[in-house]
Amino acid sequence: MEEFFLFGAFLEATMIDRKIGDKPINFEVTIGNYGNQIDGTAKPSLKRKKEGGDGEQEDSELLQHSSEDEADDDGELVSVSSTQPMKPLITDRQVNYFHLPYFEKKPCIYIKSWWQDQRRRLYNANIMDKIADKLEEGLNDVQEMIKTEKPHPERRLRGVLEELSSGCFRFVTLANKDQSLSARTRLDRERLKSCMRELENMGQQAKTLRSQVKKNTMRDKLKLVQNFLQKLRFLADEPQHSIPDIFIWMMSNGKRIAYARIPSKDILYSIVDEETGKDCAKVKTVFLRLPGKRGFGPAGWTVQAKMEIYLWLGLNKQRKDFLSGLPCGFEEKKASKGLGLQAFPPISLLYTKKQVFQLRAHMYQARSLFAADSSGLSDPFARVFFITQGQCTEVLNETLCPTWDQLLVFDNVELYGEAHEMRDDPPIIVIEIYDQDTVGKADFMGRTFAKPVVKMSDEDYGPPRFPPQLEYYQIYRGNSTAGDLLAAFELLQIGPAGKLDLPPIDGPTDTEQGPILPVPLGIRPVLSKYRVEILFWGLRDLKRVNLAQVDRPRVDIECAGKGVQSALIQNYKKNPNFSTLVKWFEVDLPENELLHPPLNIRVVDCRAFGRYTLVGSHAVSSLRRFIHRPPDKKSQHWNAAAKLLNGYLALANGGPYYRPPGEIVINMEPEVPIKKMETMVKLEANSDAVVKVDVSEEEKEKKKKKKKGVGEEIEEEEPDESMLDWWSKYFASIETMKEQLRQQEAAAAEAEEKEELEIAEGSKGQAKTKEKVKAPKEDKKKKQQQPLEAPEKKSKQKIDELKVYNKELEMEFDCFEDWLHTFSLFRGKIGDNDDTTTEEERIVGRFKGSMCVYKVPLPDDITKEAGYDPNFGMFQGIPNNDPINVLVRVYIVRATDLHPADINGKADPYIAIKLGKTDLKDKENYISKQLNPIFGKSFDIEATFPMESMLTVAVYDWDLVGSDDLIGETKIDLENRYYSKHRATCGISQTYSTHGYNLWRDPGKPTQILAKLCREGKVDGPHYGPGGRVKVANRVFTGPREMEDENGQKKQTDEHLALAVLRHWEEIPRVGCKLVPEHVETRPLLNPDKPGIEQGRLEMWVDMFPMDMPAPGPAIDISPRKPKRYELRVIVWNTDEVILEDDDFFTGEKSSDIFVRGWLKGQQEDKQDTDVHYHSLTGEGNFNWRYVFPFDYLMAEEKIVISKKESMFSWDETEYKIPARLTLQVWDADHFSADDFLGAIELDLNRFPRGAKTAKQCSMDMVTNEGDLPLVSIFKQKRVKGWWPFVARNENDELELTGKVEAELHLLTAEEAEKSPAGLARNEPDPLEKPNRPDTSFIWFLNPLKSIRYFIWHTYRWFLLKLLLLLLVLLLVGLFLYSMPGYLVKKLLGA
Repeated sequence: MEEFFLFGAFLEATMIDRKIGDKPINFEVTIGNYGNQIDGTAKPSLKRKKEGGDGEQEDSELLQHSSEDEADDDGELVSVSSTQPMKPLITDRQVNYFHLPYFEKKPCIYIKSWWQDQRRRLYNANIMDKIADKLEEGLNDVQEMIKTEKPHPERRLRGVLEELSSGCFRFVTLANKDQSLSARTRLDRERLKSCMRELENMGQQAKTLRSQVKKNTMRDKLKLVQNFLQKLRFLADEPQHSIPDIFIWMMSNGKRIAYARIPSKDILYSIVDEETGKDCAKVKTVFLRLPGKRGFGPAGWTVQAKMEIYLWLGLNKQRKDFLSGLPCGFEEKKASKGLGLQAFPPISLLYTKKQVFQLRAHMYQARSLFAADSSGLSDPFARVFFITQGQCTEVLNETLCPTWDQLLVFDNVELYGEAHEMRDDPPIIVIEIYDQDTVGKADFMGRTFAKPVVKMSDEDYGPPRFPPQLEYYQIYRGNSTAGDLLAAFELLQIGPAGKLDLPPIDGPTDTEQGPILPVPLGIRPVLSKYRVEILFWGLRDLKRVNLAQVDRPRVDIECAGKGVQSALIQNYKKNPNFSTLVKWFEVDLPENELLHPPLNIRVVDCRAFGRYTLVGSHAVSSLRRFIHRPPDKKSQHWNAAAKLLNGYLALANGGPYYRPPGEIVINMEPEVPIKKMETMVKLEANSDAVVKVDVSEEEKEKKKKKKKGVGEEIEEEEPDESMLDWWSKYFASIETMKEQLRQQEAAAAEAEEKEELEIAEGSKGQAKTKEKVKAPKEDKKKKQQQPLEAPEKKSKQKIDELKVYNKELEMEFDCFEDWLHTFSLFRGKIGDNDDTTTEEERIVGRFKGSMCVYKVPLPDDITKEAGYDPNFGMFQGIPNNDPINVLVRVYIVRATDLHPADINGKADPYIAIKLGKTDLKDKENYISKQLNPIFGKSFDIEATFPMESMLTVAVYDWDLVGSDDLIGETKIDLENRYYSKHRATCGISQTYSTHGYNLWRDPGKPTQILAKLCREGKVDGPHYGPGGRVKVANRVFTGPREMEDENGQKKQTDEHLALAVLRHWEEIPRVGCKLVPEHVETRPLLNPDKPGIEQGRLEMWVDMFPMDMPAPGPAIDISPRKPKRYELRVIVWNTDEVILEDDDFFTGEKSSDIFVRGWLKGQQEDKQDTDVHYHSLTGEGNFNWRYVFPFDYLMAEEKIVISKKESMFSWDETEYKIPARLTLQVWDADHFSADDFLGAIELDLNRFPRGAKTAKQCSMDMVTNEGDLPLVSIFKQKRVKGWWPFVARNENDELELTGKVEAELHLLTAEEAEKSPAGLARNEPDPLEKPNRPDTSFIWFLNPLKSIRYFIWHTYRWFLLKLLLLLLVLLLVGLFLYSMPGYLVKKLLGA
């Protein structure tokens, strides 16, 4: 057991709740049962544990002392655990808090206690905690730098990782020292090993990460470092108890009324700096809370008291410095008994030094506060507490973003201790935000803490520290964040000359505001006059308010005290759009954009008798994305680049050619697969340069010819137009998408390498800038030519493609909020931790509109532009928002990874579409038992925007009994798409075609679309010139002029030219933006019952056509391809070198009874066997046997389609798609036991090695090295004959050759098979001749005579002849011996 010593000093007790404030209060500190006097326990402070004991046995004799403060053997006091009771004083009338008068005299406590020495555990936890704290601080810095867009956050992150790795290695060295300690459990030892291992790894990872942190990889690496932080926190949590935590109790009338719990590791002392607790020998701010159940939930957020307390815990023998961390300037007061003894701890401290300060709290504004009223808003005010004083700001009604702009002055703040300590570590300020209610007390909305900037009387009030900058402080409510406070705090020492030395306060000049002081000029932000233009478009999906429907809504906009109201919507049901589109107001905003106040959007409903009801509100926390910045005029760099490029291209194109100045020629080639990397140079409007896009057609032709010249076989010829359909295009596009992803990854890796090189080299002066401008262009050219080589090798089919997005179209085009934004409106209180009000449930509707913020006055070049309409301000060229009828065409391609909805782990999905009053359910066309169904359907719906603009596409699961279940749904806001400048009504195809699979879908031709875009954007053009040139603004595009019609006739047309411009519309200065290409988007399916969890994905696209325009053609057919019926005939001619499995019964020789089995994958039940070639002694078998496999095949997906019922109880057939694979196996037939498997080969009918010409040439390489051999496809070759190897795995799991088979594969379509039928096996029609097998091939027990002839006579004939002779001789001898006696008798008797 070790003797521990705990010392505490109470420096301040303020913010005492008013319920407690009228009775005397004292504090008690306990550690375990030591120090606990009130519960009447047997005073553990008096019992001395035996030194060697385990703490269970205790000395029975109590030390006989009458005093309450007991003394031990040395005459030293064992414990003084509670302070003297004192009556609290009131802090401030309006603040409702009290404080205890701990002015110059600070009470102290101390306790001696005896515990097992388990400090090591706590030390290790402390080291890890300190590493984690440092890491967290660094990460917060980095995030702050990213948020405020400061330069080089990646450098700071590298520093953070450096600190982390050194901290981890330091832990390992410190922990290594104590490996040998005895008083440790096995868990301690194992846990220490584990921690050391983890931290060593973390140190290594941090080291490697540090070198990988680059500008572009910054965010990903930041996430990884966050994981380190979580891991450290987890490791630092010590599972075993050692020294109990310290409790500080606030007592009144002998009752415990509030407490704080301080972990003992935080205040534990160690001689090693890293192991010391973070609060040991430091003044710590502690908030007391209610004990028991009352302390949980919102009630527990109230502060019962705030204390400044100094604590020290350590071994009694190490206690000499236990007062070292206290503020200086005190005298110790000892207990009256032992004044002579120096070693006694003091029972109170008397401070002789006192400093007087003035605190100025500059409360500027708060933002994104907690919604405390049912209206979704609050009436916030702030209470500021410092030491024993408190003040309030004014109440601002109905806002979540109050701008108080108020200075609170706390005069004559007395602080005890040395002046220099105050400067470095001032006390904290507590700011609490409350919501003022007309009835009842104010609701607590959140709390934050701040430290003031301190100015001593001898310092100058000037930069860099003064005047202080406004800073954001995060407001917390319980554990969750609840907004930010923008404020600054300064603590100014009042010197000998009094307040005259302090910087002056501009007194309240306007008497209306009374004593409210504004934030002084140096601190408050510098304001400029801004104009805020608001575009009011409409309101959507408004929910009921107080059970009544919203009928006449209006939108109020407010920012920094100024605002504007929209026009009133007269009948929300009939037309939810506003009649007046643009309004504006002027307001003073800070120059620093980070300090911009939020803009509040509030929607009110105008009811009868002039009543207004709040429907919902939205706070736009940052105006940055709505600030209009006039374009930068400095484009010299681009001019230089363009001239260089001009020179380069003039050389490339053989000398200069005349062109009017200011033009940019863009050379277009339309038929370019997306795979080629396009060289694009973005240029300013007033520069002139030529941009060449891709390589010309002739060069490609030359390349192709060269290749063919080399003698390579180009197997894939140009596809037949009539064979191609929409799915060909789709599958080709998916291949391209995969290829692009690969290229992106490669490019990212390359960029990273480049950056590493740059970092290594550093900047080498500006001398080479000109070359630098030139070099990237040359690089690009080189790069462009490299990727061109690769795809050509495959000689890719020429199929027009579309763009497959593996995400929602909105994510690619920024939610189509190029000019029309959607703001969600919220209402109702935000739920606390125990409530379940989600963000979704608080949404009561959406406001559509936008805003533009710019400094007044507007630059002249905008206002003087042609057709500038002052009514619309910055929102020029905005379409009309009257109701419009639209034909919406929804194409559903397929769904993937659906969530199973049935017990069998599958689903029976079908599509349901809802738009306004239209509700389509495609229930009869459900797809049975599929989680990846191909729908291939299109639906036409007529809708009226804006009333019906939210399209819901849902996938339901069909059920035979009961209602159908929703698997998931996706919602698309069609209105934003329809009005977007990205033109998302109908995607722009890659090429223009009037027939075939790539038919132009849009009712408007490319030339019409281009003319309309130029007209709307007030762009000069398009001017079509000779030689395939078109000029738009100052860009000239060149391209082909001819197109083929259905009959193959060539026609002159400008459509290709116009389409080339549309596909590069983002190049056009001022109005250019990327137009939505022909595409398929992938949308996640979500289920409201399972929020946030993706239930599958849906591939689809939507076309929209206005009804007042010419009608579009019929929808393209995307119905799933029907599989084609084929018949595969496989003739097994012979086998060779099949391994011999059996031993002959009579002769003992090795032989095999061979037969071959074959089937198509997925049709195992239809397997077919040849007859048996018996008794093969060489592994040769002759069969001449035909299998016939009919199957349905999908050419595009290269899959066999099988439809069959899963079980006898299934309602309908399930469709399976299986790769086309033929399996051939060789077996050894046995009569009385199971047949023996000898070997197999599986041939992928699309890609299998060509058969060898002879058995000798056939080897195992045909299976193992497939990649190096020429592969054939039965669907192209139709007929293949050759030898293939059989393989099997031996005992060591290695492949070995077990035989060879000569086979012939013949593929026919169903029609061909009908015309020339063939029988199974060797049957009619088209019979095969019987194989010429050796005479030995038969079953021995069915043909006994044959067996004797072939097996016995054949092998043993000389042996048998000899045996026969021997028998004859023996017979003769026997007969001779038998007849000899009688013959002799006869002779003797003379008969």
